[in-house]
Amino acid sequence: MQTTLLYGKGTLAVDVPDHSKIIEPYHMDGLQEEKLAVLEALRHPIGSPPLAELVKSTDKVAIVISDITRPTPNEKLVPWILEELTHVPKENVVIINGTGTHRDQTEEELIQMLGKTVVDSVRVINHHCHNNDELVKVGHSQFGCDVYLNKEYVEADFRIVTGFIEPHFFAGFSGGPKGIMPGIAGIETILTFHNARMIGDPLATWGNMVNNPLQDMTREVNRMCKPHFMLNVTLNKSKEITQVFAGELFEAHDQGCAFTKQHAMIPVEGRFDVVITSNSGYPLDQNLYQAVKGMSAAHKIVKEGGTIICASECSDGIPNHGNYAEILQMRKTPHEILEMINDGSFKKFDQWQVQKQAVIQVWADVYLHSSLADEDVEKAMLKTSHDIEVTLEQLKEKYGEKMTVAVLPLGPLTIPYVNEE
Repeated sequence: MQTTLLYGKGTLAVDVPDHSKIIEPYHMDGLQEEKLAVLEALRHPIGSPPLAELVKSTDKVAIVISDITRPTPNEKLVPWILEELTHVPKENVVIINGTGTHRDQTEEELIQMLGKTVVDSVRVINHHCHNNDELVKVGHSQFGCDVYLNKEYVEADFRIVTGFIEPHFFAGFSGGPKGIMPGIAGIETILTFHNARMIGDPLATWGNMVNNPLQDMTREVNRMCKPHFMLNVTLNKSKEITQVFAGELFEAHDQGCAFTKQHAMIPVEGRFDVVITSNSGYPLDQNLYQAVKGMSAAHKIVKEGGTIICASECSDGIPNHGNYAEILQMRKTPHEILEMINDGSFKKFDQWQVQKQAVIQVWADVYLHSSLADEDVEKAMLKTSHDIEVTLEQLKEKYGEKMTVAVLPLGPLTIPYVNEE
């Protein structure tokens, strides 16, 4: 039978064995009146007075958005927020692109993310986690580091965070407080948030919010300098808005996570020899760094010694920025990579993504179908799949004709889990 994977800005058709298990989120149509739904949420928020009533005309307002690696529809959300704040002069507003440790966005990309009208009329800045002049200390974390956040955010009179909620491979769920921590945190704080002990904690996983050290730390940091208002949405595979959660940060985010868990986390009866996954298409599949999320979703249900095939276009390469590619080449095997990272003396940003990838590779073989050169895939200790159907045929030699196969067409927009585990 044929299935279709999200891939780049389009799809990838793949023939898979007829007995394959196709695992997708429960379908939800996009809201017919997205704008009305968002405005209703801003005017009747969760645990908070209406947005317009909270903001004074003299306030300096900071709006934190997620960067280009996330499909948050800020080209819609930010203009609708600004419509509610017409009493605030545009020169009093700053939009902060929450890059975390990622690269700056170009002006063209910011226009893609926000629309030309917003970029031309409101000041938009990229967050720089390494630039101490743009950071300010707001406290000390119980997890063992000083907490630094973006200075313009901290000094604003009114702080808003946007985002979208989906299961997250070590923070439980995305959105909410993650827009601030790590979105606009300093590198020292981010390195603690993503250190080997935190990432390696068994409770730091998809869909878990209870005693998850990463979710606990992001919430602790947010309490030190809390957004006054949150606007988050959930999305379907067409990136259409399916629900809106606005208001008090924690209460609104909790409701959004509960809603997402109902629709995106799918139980299965057992593990599979082979799991084929996408990385949710663009923008999440624009580099190999982000593709670890798709691999991680597949890891939840692949047998030990099994095989993951990940389709991720990687139009932005490995990428060239950050330390991810460099760390991958510091040792020759995934086992050696894990030993290096788990050594308490090792500390390098982006190590968290390499750590997650190495854990997966120790468990199962990982093939990548992408636009990357074969040598780049090999440097990442992955195997190349130029044609997924051919790779499946080859794998029958290893697992036999009764090889069990699961497919995650939407990648980490669906998080499967084994019922008995």
